Amino acid sequence: MTNSPFVQNVHDLMHKPGQMRELELDINLPKAMGNGATEVPAGDILELDLRLESVHEGILATGEVFAEAKAECSRCLEPVIHEVEVDFQELFTYSYVSEDELVIVDETIDLEQAVLDAVVLNLPLQPICSPDCLGLCPDCGFRMADDPTHQHEAAIDSRWNALKNLKED
Repeated sequence: MTNSPFVQNVHDLMHKPGQMRELELDINLPKAMGNGATEVPAGDILELDLRLESVHEGILATGEVFAEAKAECSRCLEPVIHEVEVDFQELFTYSYVSEDELVIVDETIDLEQAVLDAVVLNLPLQPICSPDCLGLCPDCGFRMADDPTHQHEAAIDSRWNALKNLKED
C-alpha cells in the first residue's frame, strides 16, 4: 500500500451496493499538478469534497476539487491566480475489464489520476490577467498596461539606407 494522500480505504463499502460515505479532505500536494503554463504548485492544499458509493461494479467516486493555480499572464508576464473548482466522477471496478479502467487494489482506491485529469483539463493553456490585457511592447518589452500610449519612432525601412547615406555625404 502506498502513502499517497489520494489513497482511500474502501473496505467498509466493498460488495455492499447502496452503501455510501462522504468525506472532506485537505490534501497537501506532494507534486505539482499542471499543464506547463498553469499549475497548482507542490505543497499547496487541494480541497476535495468526496462521495464514495458502493455499486454492483465497484466503487463510484464523485467529487469536487478546489485549489488555486498559479501562472504568468501569456501576454504581459504578470503573476495570475486561477481559481480551480471542478467536478469529477470515476468508477473503480473490482476487476479489470479494459486497460482504461481504474481498479480497487487491496481494498483501496487511488484518486490521484481522476483528480489530476479533472484539474489539468480545466486549467487554461494560455492564462491571461484580464481579457483586455495589452501585453508587452514588441520592440522593447515595456508593459503596455502601464502606459497604453507608449510608442516608438517609426523605423526606417533598411532599403532606404543607401539614400540616407547619400544625404549625409
